[in-house]
Amino acid sequence: MLTQTTTRVLGPSDLDAALAILRREPVANAFVTTRVLAAGLDPWRLGGEMWGWYAGGRLESLCYAGANLVPVCAGPDAVRAFADRARRNGRRCSSIVGPAESTARLWRLLEPAWGPARDVRAHQPLMVADRAPADLTPDPLVRRVRKDEMEVIMPACVAMFTEEVGISPLAGDGGLLYQARVAELVSTGRSFARIEDGRVVFKAEIGAATPDACQIQGVWVAPEHRGRGLSETGMAAVLAHALADVAPLVSLYVNDYNAPARAAYRRVGFREVGAFMSVLF
Repeated sequence: MLTQTTTRVLGPSDLDAALAILRREPVANAFVTTRVLAAGLDPWRLGGEMWGWYAGGRLESLCYAGANLVPVCAGPDAVRAFADRARRNGRRCSSIVGPAESTARLWRLLEPAWGPARDVRAHQPLMVADRAPADLTPDPLVRRVRKDEMEVIMPACVAMFTEEVGISPLAGDGGLLYQARVAELVSTGRSFARIEDGRVVFKAEIGAATPDACQIQGVWVAPEHRGRGLSETGMAAVLAHALADVAPLVSLYVNDYNAPARAAYRRVGFREVGAFMSVLF
């Protein structure tokens, strides 16, 4: 047993202890929990390392270090330890993302070595819903995307990603990893869209899913259809599917400057319960 304050890379034998940490905050930790439930803690299957921070020999905090660097239930001492390890390893991630307080603290420690960032989104309200809105009819044309509709959904996914992140997901490897991720969401029935005349009008995905909570991502309305309330009725439809088939709590996070989106989500029944932060490289 570890008897001092320290960090180490967790392995398969640490799975139960790691899951216990993740269950402390099922909504905020949905992304990391989803990966751990699917792949365990083996770095090759997980797509990154899971760092554990120990105090007095007890596992207290985690940090997922893969394509994203994600602090989990991390107080100031844990964040400092994770920052030390991240500096030693060098930057391998494309973003730092997680609960706003711990992510901001982590970025302050890493910025001198890793900065400047391409973009810092310091306050992204985290919103949850546990019931469908009583006064909003879900769009009946929003449905699961079929496996034979990959060529239809991909342009909308690329447009959404480029708008949201500021770079195309087709850069670098030609989009192979991104296309594989979209295909995974389609094949598992977690990609939803309204498609008219072979073109996507509205789309969203359930990107993370655990027995306790799931997270909606990639919400997008085709530019020529914006301002017609399709995001509200479309989100109501996705929320209904998520509550019925996936988890009892549905979450999302949104940029604080996106006032129309925040208003639309409140109209659908989402309420703010916290905030995330994202640092994009």
